[in-house]
Amino acid sequence: MNAPDRYERFVVPEGTKKVSYERDTKIINAASFTIEREDHTVGNILRMQLHRDENVLFAGYKLPHPLQYKIIVRIHTTSQSSPMQAYNQAINDLDKELDHLKNAFETEVAKHSREF
Repeated sequence: MNAPDRYERFVVPEGTKKVSYERDTKIINAASFTIEREDHTVGNILRMQLHRDENVLFAGYKLPHPLQYKIIVRIHTTSQSSPMQAYNQAINDLDKELDHLKNAFETEVAKHSREF
């Protein structure tokens, strides 16, 4: 079969960066981030988190091809911020939000498991 091995969807090859940054030369305060071995799940949640930032003018992502396991996130910010700052802030905010969700879930599971 011509399909690539399943592990290629998740394992970042040696020597490849998980995230690479490329500044846009035509638009001020714009950049593209290529995130290896991710798909619509991470792309959409990151895009939505970036939209919460008032300094972000545009945030979008694309999956270049179904057999290329990467997403490209484009960010355009105001002059008060940079795409790198917006990206880092979004990642940190998502980390805190998901950690809170995990803790709340584990608390509820522990509470209900005591009942049985």
